[in-house]
Amino acid sequence: MTPDELLDAIRGGDRRALARALSIVEDERPGADLLRAAGHAARRDRKVVGVTGAPGVGKSTLVDALVAELRGRGRTVGVVAVDPSSPLSGGALLGDRLRMQRHVDDPGVFVRSMANRGRLGGLAAGVVPVLGLLGLAGFDELVVETVGVGQAEVEVAEEADTTIVVVTPGWGDDVQTAKAGLLEVADVFVVNKADRPGAAETVAELRRMLELGTASSWAPPVVSTVAVDGTGIPELVDAVERHRRHLDDTGDGDRRRRRRAAAAIRRAVDRRLRRVLDGEDYSELVAAVAEGEIAPDDAARRLVDEGGR
Repeated sequence: MTPDELLDAIRGGDRRALARALSIVEDERPGADLLRAAGHAARRDRKVVGVTGAPGVGKSTLVDALVAELRGRGRTVGVVAVDPSSPLSGGALLGDRLRMQRHVDDPGVFVRSMANRGRLGGLAAGVVPVLGLLGLAGFDELVVETVGVGQAEVEVAEEADTTIVVVTPGWGDDVQTAKAGLLEVADVFVVNKADRPGAAETVAELRRMLELGTASSWAPPVVSTVAVDGTGIPELVDAVERHRRHLDDTGDGDRRRRRRAAAAIRRAVDRRLRRVLDGEDYSELVAAVAEGEIAPDDAARRLVDEGGR
């Protein structure tokens, strides 16, 4: 299929065409630019929920329960699950997809696992255009789950409309040392595995921290969940919906869209420059600079001119 044929098939509900288009975009194969552009136009009409947190907090189980709750409310769901890369193949280890097996036969759910390929920040390079194509396919809800991240790896907040930060009981001892980074991007906090000792203390510590934080028009709620049996998941979805209404009512949603647009332009510039750096002209310029035939600044100007074509 040509890219245009793939797009028509995706709009018509063809999941195989969707999977093929996602692979083209992820691997930067011919046609990726056209598919990326079509997905970008569709992305604006879809809200994205990002789920992030340290390894072991139960993000995948939480996403699985979140999908089930959304389906129970009659919504279709597209999920992008970022997994660690295989040290052998470089592909995703597929742990998240395995934990979502109960949705495998549901035509209203589509799960795409992506390898982070060593990228920092918790996401994979192709997540944004993949989200766009899932929006083009007509899914009502888009969810992206990051690979396990540390405090400074908060890339998901740049792409999600609502960012859920997941912690577990006992984490309260670390809250005082974690006022920056991961905690600052949370629109909703989840204390998962809340049937374990220390859950109430962790909730209380998070709320105290929020009270001492910078004043904002949105106070992130703290939701207790036990994802394995669905406890607290309806309340979590309700919290996400309240945040969406807040974005619409205050104009914060428009401000976030503009930030995403700026980031998208930067990524497009990076892609163009990488293509230039992979070309023959770059090798020739390197040789010319090495021989003293041209100054590095002049070489850079030529590359920028070439990349802007």
